[in-house]
Amino acid sequence: MDNANFTDHFLIAMPKMMDPNFSGTLTYICDHGDQGALGVVVNRPIELNLDSLFSQIGLDLTDEHLKQASVYYGGPVQVERGFVLHRPVGTWSSTLSVNDRVGLTTSKDILEATARREGPAEILVTLGYAGWGPGQLEDEIKQNAWLTVPADPQVIFGYPAKERLNAAMHLLGIDLSMLSEEAGHA
Repeated sequence: MDNANFTDHFLIAMPKMMDPNFSGTLTYICDHGDQGALGVVVNRPIELNLDSLFSQIGLDLTDEHLKQASVYYGGPVQVERGFVLHRPVGTWSSTLSVNDRVGLTTSKDILEATARREGPAEILVTLGYAGWGPGQLEDEIKQNAWLTVPADPQVIFGYPAKERLNAAMHLLGIDLSMLSEEAGHA
């Protein structure tokens, strides 16, 4: 596992997860390497919709459907900063291409384009992100804090927030209710 790369994977919090930042979460890993890992929680909407967020930053969102879309708690790091998970990747000022289908953008130009109805077809906006130092994520996985599965963007963009965790579990062929809080080793 020392050379494992969990970029473009889901982290599924195990039932024993005690950290309130991650209990019951599904996290999408956008980058993982020697310097650590970065991801965003994709199933924890907060009490803020895109219409309110756009108003706060001086943008007029005209898409009625997007106005009601939730903003998400992306993780405990830089909670005052916005992160936009989207597809397609596009050509924004500050984008991390997770793969050829999904990008994570931190520049305002993507929000300005979205306000003009010229943004990506699908977006999920978070405040904050989840970060791990070198080797930290691997250690947490070894301690059975997380299950991992290659990500399917349809889980993020095609399911309501409350269904995403179970949808990711189904990628593993597991029902969340089947998981025990105790780890076992054969």
